[in-house]
This record gives sequence, structure tokens and C-alpha cells, in this order.
Amino acid sequence: MRKDDNNRLSGAFAALITATDEHGSADLHTLDRVVDFVMGHGVNGVVVGGGTAEYPHFSVAQRASTIARVRQRLNGSGTLVASIGTSSIHTTLELARLATQEGPDYLLISMPYFFQYGQDDLAAFCERVCESVSVPCLLYNLPSFTAGVTVETASRLLDSIPNLVGMKDSSGDETNLAPLAVLRSRIPVSVLVGDDSLLLPALAAGWDGVISGIACFAPDLIVSIYRAYHCGRLEEAAAQQRVLDQLIEKLVRMPIPWGVRLGLEIRGLPNGPLHQPVAESRKPAIADFQAWVREWCAS
Repeated sequence: MRKDDNNRLSGAFAALITATDEHGSADLHTLDRVVDFVMGHGVNGVVVGGGTAEYPHFSVAQRASTIARVRQRLNGSGTLVASIGTSSIHTTLELARLATQEGPDYLLISMPYFFQYGQDDLAAFCERVCESVSVPCLLYNLPSFTAGVTVETASRLLDSIPNLVGMKDSSGDETNLAPLAVLRSRIPVSVLVGDDSLLLPALAAGWDGVISGIACFAPDLIVSIYRAYHCGRLEEAAAQQRVLDQLIEKLVRMPIPWGVRLGLEIRGLPNGPLHQPVAESRKPAIADFQAWVREWCAS
């Protein structure tokens, strides 16, 4: 695959939850409704099976079934990015094989989790996955939950692997903005921000867009920032980013996927039980978050 501007990925994308049934298995009927909800609010596409989807809780077969279901539901109406990271090269390659059969537009490669790995180990992992598929791939830097990738390693991989065409950076590290912007100006790759607190700064730095967990329950807010910036309505974009920052302040007081799932419930999309019992000490933060979201929805 030859890197060129035709492979660039730009826009506002929703990182989907995995709705669950009472046994904690994927609820595909509710997932259909979530896809309809985010696409109806103007996102450019969706990511299935990433961090917001709590992917360590699901088997390779379950994850492949969610990719297939979302592809069917989209029916060509938006970009599908399938996240394929696991803790092992073996299960990652198996998921990559199954995902590719469903025709995603891109694969998203998160680094292995649980054990500590060096940068050369992560490079070898990424190279092995990319060489096993013909689909365009994106590197996923998620250092809060997986082994983190440095800008230097990411640059080397994006420069050298033909079908590695971009990167989602969820590090929240503002110092990554400038060097990755320089990289995308030098070679035809996309850089997308995965930490919503840096959405407007990333766009201002020249990044291509956002893959947002918050867009799963507040797609209208994320899309409004992206569109306002690109239409030159900078004061509007800044005002909406301030609203987003208030939301993030409430959200990070609990595990982030909890907030996304609770937010969806407030917006009329109950999506099943959480994967962890809620401690009494968490309940005030949850109530505060729910009250904020209700007030925002009513405004």
C-alpha cells in the first residue's frame, strides 16, 4: 500500500461503548441504537472495540461479532474503524483476521496491556500486525491502560510501514501536538486526538480530527467544536470546548466508560449493567455527573 492523501482520515468519530446484557455479554440490538444515535448527530464514523468499549472484557469472537454488526448497521453511511488490540500477538492477529473479513475501513492497533514492554518490543508488535493485513491501519497510543508509544517510535513506524497511515493519540500529552503535526506535514499520515480535553488545541495545531468516547453520548457537542473550528467560528469553538472541559471534570471522577454509558442512559439509551459493582463512595460523583448531563441536555 502506498501512503498518499487519499488515505487521510479526518473528522469527528465516536468511540462506541459495548452495550451489555444481564450476563455482561455484548447486546447487539442496543448497539444498533447507539450507532443510529451517533450517526444521527453528524459524526463521520465510529470506532468499535476500543478503550471506551472496554475491550478486555470480551472474547475475540464477541469482538468480531460487534464489528460485523456495526458494519451492517452503518450500511456504508460512515467510516468504520475496528480496534483489534489485545494482550497477545496471537489473539490480536486472530482478531485482525476476523475483523478484516467484515470490511472495515481502518484497523486500530492498540499496544499490548498488562506487562511492561520496551519501545522496540512495541515496534515489533505493530510491524507484525501490519504485515499480516492489507487494510489501512492506525496506531493507538493509550498509555493509561496499555504500553505507551513515544513520539519517536510512532514517527519511525509511520515513516516505515506502508499500510500504517495514521495515529490516535490518547495520551493527553500536549507536548505531542507540535511534533506530530510536523510529522503529518512531512508524510501523508493522519493524526487524531483521543483525549477530548485537547480537541481544540489539536485542531489548532493542524491535527486531522478526533476519536472521542464522549462523542458516544454527546456527539452533538464534539461535532459542534469540530465544525465550528473548521468554519472559522473560533469563539464558538472555544466556548463549546469550555463546556466540554466542564463535562470532562465530572466524567473523570469515575472510570471513563462508566460515565459514557451513564450519559447514554440519560439520553434515552440504557445499555446494560456495568462490569463492576458500584461502590457507595462512587455514588456522589455519579449523581453529580448525571445532574450535569441532564442540565446540559435541557439547555
